[in-house]
Amino acid sequence: MASPLAGVRVVELTTMITGPLAGMLLADLGASVIKVENPEGGDPFRYFRGGLYGGHFISYNRNKRSLTLDLRSPQGKEIFHELLETADVLIDNFRPGVLDRLGFTDAALRGLNPRLIHCSLTGFGRDGPYRDRPSYDAVAQSLAGVLNQFLDPDKPQPAGPTLSDNITGFYAAYGVLGALYERARTGKGRRVETSMLEATIAFAPDAFINNKRYGIPVGQLTRVGASQSYAFRCQDARLIAIHLSSQLKFWEGLLAATERTELDTDPRFNTRELRIANYTALRDELAATFATKPRAEWAQRLEAHDVPYAPVYGVDEVIDDPQVRHLGLFYQATHPQEGEVWGVRPPVWIDGERPGDIMPPPVLGEHTQTVLAELGYADDEVARLKARKVV
Repeated sequence: MASPLAGVRVVELTTMITGPLAGMLLADLGASVIKVENPEGGDPFRYFRGGLYGGHFISYNRNKRSLTLDLRSPQGKEIFHELLETADVLIDNFRPGVLDRLGFTDAALRGLNPRLIHCSLTGFGRDGPYRDRPSYDAVAQSLAGVLNQFLDPDKPQPAGPTLSDNITGFYAAYGVLGALYERARTGKGRRVETSMLEATIAFAPDAFINNKRYGIPVGQLTRVGASQSYAFRCQDARLIAIHLSSQLKFWEGLLAATERTELDTDPRFNTRELRIANYTALRDELAATFATKPRAEWAQRLEAHDVPYAPVYGVDEVIDDPQVRHLGLFYQATHPQEGEVWGVRPPVWIDGERPGDIMPPPVLGEHTQTVLAELGYADDEVARLKARKVV
């Protein structure tokens, strides 16, 4: 299929997750993404599992080309200038002021390429009292009031996948797409900004709205109580989750599936408001019931009564689920040096097809020669640059 962003060139000057994910989302839609990396090791995510091609790096860097470039050197800066003159989008996730110190101020970028869309991702924003602090996922989750909704205050332990990092990458790509659409009409570039703090707060606004509007205190069980979400251990020690939401039919279906119809007249649970208020008591009643049968039987019963449910899988189990297999969400690609590479396809379909082909993540500097050739550098010039460790 034709890729929606075919012909768009993105220069990605990022590391770790936020910026690389934004770049990968654009690459998945067909943009040509050039990842600019320090010749001395590149993106630190490369070596999280040893070597320079670790799983963390693979997860966020498919469909890109890698160009090594020392931006501290005069010739490295010159090459970067030339690259930006050909670009539609620049993505960076440096702390505020880093690009300025390298000589790439907003004014300099506009002078190089007035059509350039510059997307800047930071931890806390471009200015303010925290602008110079380092930020990572747990920091942003904590400050945004999200981590507090997961932690047991008596045994505080962060857990689960990155949230703030990924959310910020998605918001960044969303901003870039809006700016590209506008530029198609006006020809004008834009500076697009987001921060991990802002993106994380914006991603989960209901806690703030309900707290401000109704004075509802927000804790670990506030959201799951309102949505009537549960997880139970079955007789065979396997876990199952249900999510009743607000529809009465799901509550009635659960009672029928569990043969606990007496709960509908229990004064603690006979309205949705009471089920929310007495969430833990209802959870304990249902937990005792789910412990009496194996998960497969509960799955059959819940499905027969149209109750929203799912087995609680480990990561190693997901790939074998029939629906996941049907969707073909996981792919295998072959890198000429690294061999077989597994990954997760873009979860978007356009006219019945997933966008574009899959290119494995690049090894460090894999496309330096090719990209410099596109800028007009001859092979002998590139060799001299490599000898001087500019690229």
